[in-house]
Amino acid sequence: MQPLRDAELGASTFFASPLPHDVCGSNGLPLTPNSFKILGRFQILKTHERLVIVAEHYEKSLKDLLKQGKAVSPEKVLQVAYEVLEGLEFMNKHGMVHRALSPNSVLLDCEGKVKLAKFGLYHMTDHGADVDFPIGYPSYLPPEVIAQGCFYSSDPSIIEAPLPSGPKTDVWSLGVLLFELCQILQNININERMKFIITLGCMDDIITVLDEEHGCLDTIKELPENVQALLRKCLTFLPSKRLPTVLSPLSFLYRNKLYETLSHLPKLFMRLCCADDGGNYLAERAIDEVYHLWCLARGDLEKEFILEDAESFGQGRDRSFLLDDTTVTLSLNQLKNRLKYVAGKTYYPLLEDEQSSLPQSNSSNELSATITLPLIIQERDTEYQLTRIVLFDRLLKAYPYKKNQIWKEARVDIPPLLLEGMPGGDIQSKYDGIDKDTPIPSDRQIEVDIPRCHQYDELLSSPQGQIKFRQVLKAWVVSHPDLVYWQGLDSLCAPFLYLNFSNEALAYPCMSAFIPKYLYNFFLKDNSHVIQEYLTVFSQIIAFHDPELRNHLNEIGFIPDLYAIPWFLTMFTHVFPLHKIFHLWDTLLLGNSSFPFCIGVAILQQLRDRLLASGFNKCILLFSDLPEIDIERCVRESINLFCWTPKSATYHQHAQPNKPDSNSFGKTPSYYSSEYQDLTKTDLSREPLKLSELKAEVSQRISVEDLIDLCELSGPAYFKTPVKRARTGKPKILAVDIRSLEEYPFSLIPGSINIPYTSTFGPEGELLQCPATSTLAGYRFRVIVILSSIMKNATTFAAHLVKVNFPRVCVLDGGMNKMKFTGLLTVPSPQI
Repeated sequence: MQPLRDAELGASTFFASPLPHDVCGSNGLPLTPNSFKILGRFQILKTHERLVIVAEHYEKSLKDLLKQGKAVSPEKVLQVAYEVLEGLEFMNKHGMVHRALSPNSVLLDCEGKVKLAKFGLYHMTDHGADVDFPIGYPSYLPPEVIAQGCFYSSDPSIIEAPLPSGPKTDVWSLGVLLFELCQILQNININERMKFIITLGCMDDIITVLDEEHGCLDTIKELPENVQALLRKCLTFLPSKRLPTVLSPLSFLYRNKLYETLSHLPKLFMRLCCADDGGNYLAERAIDEVYHLWCLARGDLEKEFILEDAESFGQGRDRSFLLDDTTVTLSLNQLKNRLKYVAGKTYYPLLEDEQSSLPQSNSSNELSATITLPLIIQERDTEYQLTRIVLFDRLLKAYPYKKNQIWKEARVDIPPLLLEGMPGGDIQSKYDGIDKDTPIPSDRQIEVDIPRCHQYDELLSSPQGQIKFRQVLKAWVVSHPDLVYWQGLDSLCAPFLYLNFSNEALAYPCMSAFIPKYLYNFFLKDNSHVIQEYLTVFSQIIAFHDPELRNHLNEIGFIPDLYAIPWFLTMFTHVFPLHKIFHLWDTLLLGNSSFPFCIGVAILQQLRDRLLASGFNKCILLFSDLPEIDIERCVRESINLFCWTPKSATYHQHAQPNKPDSNSFGKTPSYYSSEYQDLTKTDLSREPLKLSELKAEVSQRISVEDLIDLCELSGPAYFKTPVKRARTGKPKILAVDIRSLEEYPFSLIPGSINIPYTSTFGPEGELLQCPATSTLAGYRFRVIVILSSIMKNATTFAAHLVKVNFPRVCVLDGGMNKMKFTGLLTVPSPQI
């Protein structure tokens, strides 16, 4: 996106054609409003059936040149021709035609260079089919368009819909504009122009026609030969003989030496000739950034057009049948006043500065305090968002050299404006190489699912959105022959498509990279063993963090199979609207593959009181229409749960295998560290269990590696890590050795306590009182690891603790037998 520079923001508006409210489509759903269709072709603001386009705008246009009342120089004519053709060629390469060229739509910047405006209207309205007004100005349209009679009625029952205009339409319009610049056609009224077009069809020689009808021969002869040749090629009756545009209109000018007089024109970078900005750093920011900040500074498009409508009040016309050619210039004064205390260095932060994430301004204390405020407030704070946008822009341009700092800043927050992905490699050619046209077995299910997916969203529910949905989903299914389409994949695709709507080739690889990290093998044809293992681990995590809730849900038979499958299969996109998913995924993407478990527990804890007070039927009803979830609280609590969960506790054998990372062995990074990795297999890692064995256990297992990392143990150098202590000064973890009194003293873990398995619980499962259990109660909210030489004893003991609502209970995988090989067990010295 180019900088704002000397441009302004201009807004124009039009109305889409209304549809009857009582008519449904072939799929039984209401017809898609035409405004939604237009949104699908171009992302803009929708208010009822009125649509508003905000774009780069300049106050000066060709209309100002024409008002001078004298012909412009031949050099200026050729400059305008070249730069207009340059813009048209770019549009043609992207499959678009302007169709609305006029003096008002050819703007001029401070250097006099051409900027095309209103160029997307014909494309986004499906060649005018979605609006009740004609696209284009009769005075500038070619004979083939006039002959179609598209200006007499837009009702298909009266006249057939006109064929879409091609690039040669714009060539004719350009020719008329150039003639006006030469002061030839400017004073001819529209009736005479129509006659001129008809006569031209008979003679096919523009100079002869103009001479006979208007006596312009002498004026034309005064023009240089190259200008005359250009005009003839533009205003040729037959489109096939007009100036070529599809291949290369610019090469025609060069080949025929029509552009040689432009060699003395000002260079592209003579912006210093413009008025001095006086330190207007905002002018160097991208246009989309400036508009985003304008909105945050309480800019109101609707208010702008209400005022504009008020000026036209009482004119007695239905504006929905007219193209409103007015462009409202959006004042940036309010935004500039808001940012006047922001220091210049904020726009150019030093990436080496450790405090680069903090806003730099005269009011830096106030801005720095914004970091501690809720996310929704941060995202609406103009100064704070400017600082974050500029910082991320610099960091992303320095990728991959600033990868670690990007990771660090993303932990703080990600500006909503920058949520769109960044291309990597030749993604377009790879995407184009996937066969998305050949029918596949899942086509029918995809067709059924797409219209129902996030249908509240105008963009995704538009026809263009549904086409893109289908393309991306088919590309994924075709390129993953070992996997299949499961219902829910459409919901999972939605965030990627929404954020990359104009680049579906990027949406596809983003989704393809996301699935194996968080949903590895979830889309196998037979995924039952994967799902069941995942849900079992989730159930154990609930028991780890909230045993009381787990016990209640288990007693009433409300198991995760009944509610959590759509959560995890779609990574919560089936549960939350997109704006909440973006907040949630900002955090999810920075965690490892176990983070979704913590999100699930955080959701349950928000509903905790209602769940504990409900039976099975009420729980079913509650989850059939999930209550409002505070997504910021959910994110905050998910991070806390994640930090309290030992890494190996979320182990599941169907997770994506990871490559060893020699640099991270022995480290225990937190959620906020860029070093947090999924588990890598070592001799001290957890061993896989059969699904039946896993389901029989209530508590999670943790690895010896985790135990060493979390306990105050000394050993080989690669085991030495900082001790994890709670705020009270106690270690976060308590090792509980349940072996007999005879066995315990001969090999123990330093700092562990001994509570024999056979003398801890009463006949009703209650915890018996003794010094050891009192110590255990003192560690009630720490991580409690059960140790034994017999795994069944350890898992049973842990289940008893969960039953009496002890949180954060887990079992050492492999027990004391595995600890023997670490050399960390000690024998207490005999007391004399």
